[in-house]
Amino acid sequence: MNPSRSTRWRRLGATVAAAAAIALTVAGCSGGGGSSGSGTALTIANVGGATWTCGFNPFNPAVFQQAIGFVYEPLIYQNTLKNSAPTPMLATKSEWSSDFKTLTFTIRKGVKWSDGKPFSADDVAFTFNLLKKNKGLDLQAIWSSGLQSVETSGSDQVVMKFASPAEPYFYYIADQTPIVPKHIWTTGKAASNPVNFANQKPIGTGPYTMTNCTPQNIQYQANPDFWKGAPAVKTVNYPSYTDNSPANQDLATGKAQWGGQFIPSIDKYYVARDKAHNHYWQPPVANVSLAFNLKHPVSGNLAVRQAIAYAVNRDNVSKVGEDGQQPAGNQSGIVLPTFQSWLDKDLASQHDYTTNLDKAKQLLSSAGYSSSNPLKLSVLTVSGYTDWDASLQEIKQQLAKVDIDLTVQDVAGQTYDSRIYKGDFDLAYIAETGGPAPYYELRQMLYSGNTAPLGQNASTNYMRFSDPAVDALFEQYAGAGEDEQHQIVDKLQEVMLTQVPVIPITESVNWFQYNTKSFSGWPTEQDQYALPSPYSIPDVEQVLLHLKPVK
Repeated sequence: MNPSRSTRWRRLGATVAAAAAIALTVAGCSGGGGSSGSGTALTIANVGGATWTCGFNPFNPAVFQQAIGFVYEPLIYQNTLKNSAPTPMLATKSEWSSDFKTLTFTIRKGVKWSDGKPFSADDVAFTFNLLKKNKGLDLQAIWSSGLQSVETSGSDQVVMKFASPAEPYFYYIADQTPIVPKHIWTTGKAASNPVNFANQKPIGTGPYTMTNCTPQNIQYQANPDFWKGAPAVKTVNYPSYTDNSPANQDLATGKAQWGGQFIPSIDKYYVARDKAHNHYWQPPVANVSLAFNLKHPVSGNLAVRQAIAYAVNRDNVSKVGEDGQQPAGNQSGIVLPTFQSWLDKDLASQHDYTTNLDKAKQLLSSAGYSSSNPLKLSVLTVSGYTDWDASLQEIKQQLAKVDIDLTVQDVAGQTYDSRIYKGDFDLAYIAETGGPAPYYELRQMLYSGNTAPLGQNASTNYMRFSDPAVDALFEQYAGAGEDEQHQIVDKLQEVMLTQVPVIPITESVNWFQYNTKSFSGWPTEQDQYALPSPYSIPDVEQVLLHLKPVK
């Protein structure tokens, strides 16, 4: 949505009690994809909570993590973990004007779409103008951020003009927007209804083509005409898992080589199974949060939101729900230690949300609730995400201490997506994706350009938060210097602390498990060349291009 990227695939839970007894058969693969066989086939284990729909619309947040990075590519890759030079992809270079109001991309020559048609600057301009014509495709709210025009110039340049300085939007434009072929998206269903276009036979420029899809498995094959040369990993299997037990079993036994989920007691259950080859690295990047529907008459009440913030013990949720692998979050929304320099410690101390049950009860009393008139709410989550279930059960018990009756609603992945996009919930457990600074996740949560009226799809900001003064802060950030940007983020932290539109519960790590028996070249803490999880887009492409079969 993050965004942004989709939230659903990145927050995964697991239970291992019955793992050994569960088997998953997948399109020619046993146990969720089978072993690597010849050494050129890779299997991903990443629980989505649903089977595949076999749609690959790169602008549909329910499915785009199976499209971007495999089939579709951005203009330039920007590593959000590391302050390194951007990696040219479909654009060989970019240049801002001195006032940061004009951005010019030089488009790579000699690239072909996977159907053999030539790729050009015209495809790039078409893609961005497609988002302008169809707001439902503009997941980054690019056109709501002052973008005025996108046009080709000469044979290989695309020029973007903004109404005001727009340097921070480079990440959304260059890294987070997949480029689609004009000749496909101007015909048939793609042209008549691009927002709902299923795109079951995707045509892209990426390193892989989608060769077979069933509800149980997606198979990708190396694109022989890929502009960088066919990748060394020739086949990628992406089984669907509706529960973490079989996925964790496949990872632990080496049947799957790349994981992106929570594994409880990971050292004992996963690493100890094969100490030579089973590894993990899980950097914190964003937040897992309790989101309020601000249009709801109850959760729209500030006193209720503040009461819940004081009632929740985030440290205990971290320990019980996430095995301590995800640190407790903080109400300012600043992920620590990743963005330590951005935290306004004085402001956080002034608005101290240390667990305080007495204060929570006082706030609830002011809103008309008590033990004789308890507050009843429901929270939406995804069936099969057992760490989330454990976290929410802990939250439910904590809230019961202040006479809040919380019902946990476990629903299938697609149902969850539809309901949070449309605002059909009291509370929802969510995870945004963030970016290279706190600004990006805060923008996903608080910028009104990322939301929509109830019943319509929001790309992020499912809470429906809207404040013109806050929007102005985001717009001001784009033209600000470094010191002023920090001051703006301080003001955004104040919004999080005083208005409590969402409660960051734990810090969302980039879940990542990898097996080195058959493949080398994985990202590590020492070599942070990309976000490492298989659900991170477009980073998944960078990882796949680095991998080599072990001979």
